[in-house]
Amino acid sequence: MRNDQIDYKIMGEEMQYVEIELDPNETAIAESGSFMMMDDGIQMQTIFGDGSQNQNNGGLLGKLLGAGKRLLIGESLFMTAFTNTARGKKRVSFASPYPGKIIPLDLLKLGGKVIAQKDAFLCAAKGVSIGIDFQKRLGTGIFGGEGFIMEKLEGDGMAFMHAGGHVFERVLEPNELIKVDTGCLVALTQTVDYDIQFIGGIKNSIFGGEGLFFATLRGPGKVWLQTLPVSRLASRILSYGRNRKEEGSVLGGIGNMLDGDGY
Repeated sequence: MRNDQIDYKIMGEEMQYVEIELDPNETAIAESGSFMMMDDGIQMQTIFGDGSQNQNNGGLLGKLLGAGKRLLIGESLFMTAFTNTARGKKRVSFASPYPGKIIPLDLLKLGGKVIAQKDAFLCAAKGVSIGIDFQKRLGTGIFGGEGFIMEKLEGDGMAFMHAGGHVFERVLEPNELIKVDTGCLVALTQTVDYDIQFIGGIKNSIFGGEGLFFATLRGPGKVWLQTLPVSRLASRILSYGRNRKEEGSVLGGIGNMLDGDGY
């Protein structure tokens, strides 16, 4: 196997973190800003790209291309590697960035590849490759909610994603079709056919409030869905902030005090 084999525990409920146990010389990689805590004896090092074997085989050019691709999916050029340099087992933990669930992915059991929405990746065993996956259909690229570019996780080790609200997985049988909100789609295995469908109907389009397009997912394969996309959460927070500012006047101040926001 090409990837480090790591043990893990997922802790917490609404604001989870994953605790990874590293044997001597084992390494975990993570996005900048996801680190929570680690035992003494773990060495932290910033690396260019994801440090996977695929990237290293390409030399300097391969590292540059791999890191550049990460910019397209909204990730940083650099990642952080946490290596156990001690003799015994050591632990390092990574926290979720907002309320939701951490999803463990055993890539070996998932065909070696999972396609996910941008910013879903949290951390992984060293050797897992984090790259980009272009959606080939024009409709999917333009109207796919999160855009034309998604990220792909490849390898035979453990990787961890994070998504908002409650997250559940659904196994699709051959030719089984489901339609979901584009923002609620978190990830899918490579065997699932992913496309975009126009909802149709002038009333649905103008007054439906659910957007103009569905994501259509056809089996066989496995998909992961979230109940609270971070874009929806951010939109509600911004809308609430605007409404509070628009209240203004004396009455608005009284309303704030009654709500417990006496500022």
